[in-house]
Amino acid sequence: MITISQLTELLGWASVINVGYLFLATIILMFMSGTLSSIHGKLFNIDKNELSSKYFDFLSNYKIVTLVFMVAPYMALKIMGQ
Repeated sequence: MITISQLTELLGWASVINVGYLFLATIILMFMSGTLSSIHGKLFNIDKNELSSKYFDFLSNYKIVTLVFMVAPYMALKIMGQ
């Protein structure tokens, strides 16, 4: 059985990892968008303009999921004092 303090620690580290990945993915897409668009465009047969929209959708959805399922529960548990 997992305790509340263990769950708080788990959510804290999961939040750090997910926010770190989100930051890394954003930086990579900012500085390597031409290379990534070329690779993904050829791999999935998608237009480069459409890929920009898909990259933005990915980052926005990932951010929402991370905030809702990792950061918010962690902050709630910290506010509760665990």
